[in-house]
Amino acid sequence: MVYNFKVFKKCSPNGKITLYMPKRDFVDHISYVEPIDGIVVVDEEYVSDRRVFAQVVCTFRYGREEDEVMGLSFYKELYLASEQVYPPLQKRPTDLSRTQERLLKKLGENALPFRLSLPAGSPGSVSLQPGLEDEGEPCGVHYYVKLFVGETEIDRTHRRSTVALGIRKVQFAPDKPGPQPCTVVRKDFVLSPGQLELELTLDKQLYIHGETVAVNISIRNHSNKVVKKIKASILQTVDVVLFQNGQYRNVVTGVETQDGCPLQPGANMQKVVQLRPALGGLRDRRGIALDAQLKRAETTLASTTLLLDPEQRDAFGIVVSYSVKVKLYLGALGGELSAELPFILMHPKQEGRARLLQADSDADVEMFRQDTVLHQESVEVY
Repeated sequence: MVYNFKVFKKCSPNGKITLYMPKRDFVDHISYVEPIDGIVVVDEEYVSDRRVFAQVVCTFRYGREEDEVMGLSFYKELYLASEQVYPPLQKRPTDLSRTQERLLKKLGENALPFRLSLPAGSPGSVSLQPGLEDEGEPCGVHYYVKLFVGETEIDRTHRRSTVALGIRKVQFAPDKPGPQPCTVVRKDFVLSPGQLELELTLDKQLYIHGETVAVNISIRNHSNKVVKKIKASILQTVDVVLFQNGQYRNVVTGVETQDGCPLQPGANMQKVVQLRPALGGLRDRRGIALDAQLKRAETTLASTTLLLDPEQRDAFGIVVSYSVKVKLYLGALGGELSAELPFILMHPKQEGRARLLQADSDADVEMFRQDTVLHQESVEVY
């Protein structure tokens, strides 16, 4: 049996170094990140007595390029992993992936494997949606694998002998969701007896992109105030950890209703509001957090960022979270009562890809058959 698979290929401008990678999405399992495997083909005559290094670079743009004046910069780079590929410092490792073994067999003696590891807790790939008038690179966290020729790993690189291929660090929905979200808030009134009680419940904690969030609203009016209107919305919280006050919120979707209102003193109400968080009508809204894309393709809202320790946040990233907020309007004298309930919004695990990789490892598949896809990716060299 033959399985189709894709290999990403990128050459340096002078054609002396070629990078092959079986995938560009690497899963963050919270406690560890999948290793980044690849193959490098080197022209030994060109390299001569110099070295070839492979690195993983994380870039963080937290401000617009057009605002960078008088030496001010809103851009940072972090080198998370580095390895000398040529000449190899040790014997060829025995724990190569199946795709690496096939590529080595096909590409010959000048092919060299490498494996880079990202530290746990490194920031996830997130892009902030630019405004319609914005130019330049969008703000956010992006990754790329970089190959270059030099004497040391901190040498200044030359464009003609450098390869840079963009990758992503992604998270998928956990296997075991948490408890059902529920909260109750109450409001007292200074000059009148009784309380107004608002209870919110979601049917589950974890939602997949594209699903509708069912918000169960229960109102118990034991006061002498009148509830005149109800507003329910889904908020996306974006926390730019680099800044002390770098947290802001976007309303992803919402609805206002007067159905069942006015709710008189002593009355109760049970209502279910359906809200669907989606990017659809927000494509011109600056600052919306999106899943970073490797191509100019359709994207989605950014997934919830899962942290190993919420108290220890890397100061080099963006943390995204979601919550449902319901607000009751009581008129000019009565004020408002609001309740908020967090939930998780993520993509499901790619089970199909996992099964394919497992079956592929058990099959003797010849590399570069007619039905094998070899993908030449065009990516800007940094």
